[in-house]
Amino acid sequence: MQQSNGRQVALEQNSYTPAGLLQLLLFIDERPGSQEHIRRVRSYLDSLKAEYPFELQVIDVGKQPYLAEHFRLVATPALVKICPEPRQTLAGSNLVAQLQKWWSRWQLSVEEAKEKQAAGELSDPTKSNSLGYSAELIRLSEEIFRLKKEKEELEEQLNFKDRVLAMLAHDLRSPLTAASIAVETIKIVQNQPNERFRALTEQLHQQACNQFRIMERMISDILQASKGKSAELTIEPHQLYLQNLCQEILAEYQERFQKKSQKLETDLPYDLPAVYADQELVRQVIINLLENAIKYTPEGGKIQVSILHRTTQKIQVSICDTGPGIPEEKRDRIFERHFRLQRDEDREGYGLGLSLCRQIVRSHYGQIWVDTASAGGSCFHFTLPVYN
Repeated sequence: MQQSNGRQVALEQNSYTPAGLLQLLLFIDERPGSQEHIRRVRSYLDSLKAEYPFELQVIDVGKQPYLAEHFRLVATPALVKICPEPRQTLAGSNLVAQLQKWWSRWQLSVEEAKEKQAAGELSDPTKSNSLGYSAELIRLSEEIFRLKKEKEELEEQLNFKDRVLAMLAHDLRSPLTAASIAVETIKIVQNQPNERFRALTEQLHQQACNQFRIMERMISDILQASKGKSAELTIEPHQLYLQNLCQEILAEYQERFQKKSQKLETDLPYDLPAVYADQELVRQVIINLLENAIKYTPEGGKIQVSILHRTTQKIQVSICDTGPGIPEEKRDRIFERHFRLQRDEDREGYGLGLSLCRQIVRSHYGQIWVDTASAGGSCFHFTLPVYN
């Protein structure tokens, strides 16, 4: 037995079939109605075997469906003559009647194959039509397909990492410069006795913290993406009040809202139950969605953040904007890795944020989706389980 992409392929011990031997494949399935047809076919063939030698292999299409595909079968039971050529397929419930009609012709084809072999016209008789040869071709074609897919994935990953390295070097420079200026200014004014300088110090400290948090989020996104598609998140869930987390994050973004004259509306009830989630990962989801809302909402636009007790078991967070919105046909694809809308191809970004959001939410047994906001922009929603 050989393995081919997780499938078992049965190969003959000898893939060479003599020209003087009729080779048949009987394809069967497990349906109760099929068993009687199969019994009659085998009984009829057994009655002929002493006079007309042949080789019969029985193939369960449930266990080896790829062979049924290879021989292009549309129904079972089916009997396929693969040797000698040409190949012929009989299918349906009247296989015995069809065999009675064709058996003499098949024997004649065997005699013709013997004569061709004796005359040297058949140098490698029917080897290319044997089951073993067919199965080997299937195995090799599957292996080639697998290697091509691996090559494409590796090339995509390498190209992506090259782009990310270039963007990361650029994107980190801005928050790093801002944080460095804030720290240097703090160093200059920290010993000043004036109350105004102390307030400035606190403001600069908060600004530096915000910039470092931005860099941390960017690096976390990149590190998670570098683990590949099959990487699993490690979550440490505990009791978490989303309204408190949202208020904390929104306070850090007040300067960003003011810079674009964006209006923030919130609906964060304090009587909502806690969720069972990893605080830092959920923070990452909210920040990624909020960053997108700020980026795509024009100056003077509006951003809404709300929390809803959706069911007894789920809490829903919604972040809506008045940006250009997401085309309906793209609403599922935007959560794929590296997928970007055509309009965003010239914008900075990695195409990772929404993919990572979906991965995080799903790891908490929640859902994430997007629809059209009442004002015409995008409204992203995700749910998390209630803490019990």
